[in-house]
Amino acid sequence: MKALITGGKGFVGSHLAAELEANGYEVVCCDLFATDKIVAMDIMNPEMVLDILSEYKPDVLINMAGQANVGLSWKKPQLTVSLNTIGLINILEAVRAVDPSMRVITIGSSDEYGSLGERGANVTEDMPVNPMTPYAISKSAQDKFAQLYTRAYGMNVCMIRFFNLVGPGQAKGFMVPDFASGIVEVERGEKEYLSVGNLESARDFTHVRDAVRAVRLVAEKGHAGEIYNICSGKTYTAQQILDKLVSMANAKIEVRQDPARMRPSDTPVVCGNHDKLTAHTGWQPELGMDTVLSEVLNYWREKE
Repeated sequence: MKALITGGKGFVGSHLAAELEANGYEVVCCDLFATDKIVAMDIMNPEMVLDILSEYKPDVLINMAGQANVGLSWKKPQLTVSLNTIGLINILEAVRAVDPSMRVITIGSSDEYGSLGERGANVTEDMPVNPMTPYAISKSAQDKFAQLYTRAYGMNVCMIRFFNLVGPGQAKGFMVPDFASGIVEVERGEKEYLSVGNLESARDFTHVRDAVRAVRLVAEKGHAGEIYNICSGKTYTAQQILDKLVSMANAKIEVRQDPARMRPSDTPVVCGNHDKLTAHTGWQPELGMDTVLSEVLNYWREKE
C-alpha cells in the first residue's frame, strides 16, 4: 500500500508517517518545501497537486496540510479558508481525475462543534456543528465538501475530527507544551516561575501516537462518507495536568496565574465519544496521560 501525506513535515504528519511505515506502507510525504525526504507540493496549486498524484498514484491520501492556528484564523481568515477549504477542493478534484476510488482522509477538529455547554460531556459525531471561529468554519466547510464529493461522485472519503492531541514535538502555543517548556525553563534557572492562565476547564486529550494509529485504521477500515471523532473519552483539567507535570519536575516550581492569560470557557468540559470509531475499526486509546506528559517534559529537556 502506498500512502501520500500532505503537510507531512508537521507535528501530526511526522508521527503519522512513522506509524504507516511501521505497518508496511510506502509513504510519500509532501509539504510546501522539498527536502531529501519531502516532496514539494502546494495544495493551492491545482496543477501541481494533479501532477504529483498522477506521478505517485497513492492508494491512500491523508490531508494534513492547512492552517491549524485558531488565533491566526482571526487575523488571517482569508488565508485560513483558502488553505483549509479551497486546498481540499484542489485535492479532491485531482483525486477525482486520477483515481476516484482512492481513499482520502480529511482532518477536521472538535472546534467544529462550537460552544457546547452541558452537551460537552459526551460529544458524538451526530451532534450538530456550530463553528464559532474562522478556523472552525473552514474545517466545517471542508467536511461539507468531502461529503458532497462522496455523494455526488461516489468518492472514497472519510472525515476525522481530532480532539486535543498531545505528544513530543508539539510546538508551543498549546497548553501541555507551554506548561512543560515553562517548567524546563525554571529547572534551568532561566525563569523564576511558571506563568499560567485558566486552570479549571476540562478537555479530552489523546496521545499523538494513539491518534495516528486511529488514522491508519480509518484508512484501512473506515466507511466512506463517515465522520470519526478521534479522542480518548477521558478528560483532565488544566490544574490536573499542571499538578502532574510539576510532580515530575527536577526543581521546585512556583506557579503564578497571569490575568492576561485568563480566558474563562463557556464550555467547562469537552469530552469526545469514540464509539463509532471503535465499532468500525476496533481502535481503543492505549497510552495514558502520565506517559505522554513524561515524554513531552523530556522532549523539552533535550531541546536546546
